[in-house]
Amino acid sequence: MYKDLLPIGSIVVLKGGNVKLMITGRILSDDKLEEVYDYVGCIYPIGITADDEQYFFNRDGIENVLFIGYQDEDELTLRKEVFDKLGALKMQDGEIVSAEE
Repeated sequence: MYKDLLPIGSIVVLKGGNVKLMITGRILSDDKLEEVYDYVGCIYPIGITADDEQYFFNRDGIENVLFIGYQDEDELTLRKEVFDKLGALKMQDGEIVSAEE
């Protein structure tokens, strides 16, 4: 389910948008909506200047990948050993848990 996530530092444009977002995190939740998202990012090249300037989005919301972030052995190992093995996730009692239980 989480195979082939883009690495941290990747730059994307969301569908219907024209603002560049830099991916700063993967598989996170927005406490307000209690949903699990594939990515969180900030406006590029400005970065995070306040707590409310983080944008949560999913892979299906990406229209264009402008740049793929840095990938080294650590990134490839993380994807192979963690992300590639993750199934569906959900929010439960404020925590991200497997939806397959």
